[in-house]
Amino acid sequence: MGKEHNLILIGMPVLLSALTVLVIIAFVASLVVGPASINPLEFLGAVISDDAGTASLIFFEIRLPRAILGLMVGATLGLTGAALQGFLRNPLAEPGIIGVSASASLGAVIAFYFGLAGLFALALPLGGMLGAGLGVMVIQLLAGRSNSPLTFILAGVAVTSFAAALTSLALNMAENPFAALEIMFWLMGSLADRSFEHVWLSAPFILLGCIALMTIARPLDALTLGEEAAQTMGFDMGKVRRRLVFGTALSVGAATSVAGAIGFVGLVVPHLLRRLTGNRPSLLLPASMLGGAALTLTADVVVRLVSPGRELKIGVLTALIGAPFFLYLVLRQRRKFL
Repeated sequence: MGKEHNLILIGMPVLLSALTVLVIIAFVASLVVGPASINPLEFLGAVISDDAGTASLIFFEIRLPRAILGLMVGATLGLTGAALQGFLRNPLAEPGIIGVSASASLGAVIAFYFGLAGLFALALPLGGMLGAGLGVMVIQLLAGRSNSPLTFILAGVAVTSFAAALTSLALNMAENPFAALEIMFWLMGSLADRSFEHVWLSAPFILLGCIALMTIARPLDALTLGEEAAQTMGFDMGKVRRRLVFGTALSVGAATSVAGAIGFVGLVVPHLLRRLTGNRPSLLLPASMLGGAALTLTADVVVRLVSPGRELKIGVLTALIGAPFFLYLVLRQRRKFL
């Protein structure tokens, strides 16, 4: 066991380096791939020159903020998925399980429904973050002081169901069919048509949330031995849960508010990397952060290549990948109990 542990620790720099390279490749591809036929040399010239030509405008106003958001959103989803799976000790857990994604989506939908999104551009992300914050407050009230993962999950399911019902009600009651269509497109998840305003608005919340989640790495390692063992080692599971909820609410709420609902990244990435990190949450968290960024950026490049005329929504693509993977995990879990 000790020899295997040492091999994993030795291999971690290699794994993190490989994931970093993948993120860099996907980030560069996100900058150069798109409907505009501009070669990489023109983009390079746009970066190093002050010329406000077509290439420069495309690079700085369209491609760069989109790539940065893809990096931040993917890293957030991968990290929160790994943290939730570690805390709940449930391999099927992902960011949507505690209702943050659904409540953030509801906040953005309300901004659409009442026409606030048309009045000023930042109404949508602000509404999303406000919805996420309210959703987390409700979850905390429902869960109370209980540290039971089951209570936590049930509270999240209740908030998710209620937020989804209110979202459906808004779609059903929308008088303007174009507004309903716009809401549906946003709910599918996309990084298209985002600007640096969205980056600056979401980045502080995403960064703060990710830092909060990284601080629970050691308690999650201890939790693999059982809750009683973790408490014996001096970790307060109540504080760990509050940090988890706080970090997830900030980061996923901000990510959902600017990119819509992009599912399954937080489920798939930790599973692909778990064995490579020896099932240690403290190693899995940074690896999942990089893996989530690489997957989201790659998916965003793929949607531009697959349907350049009418771009496929990235949330649709991740669902097409993640749903069969989720089914595979369910079947594998069932076989363990047979």
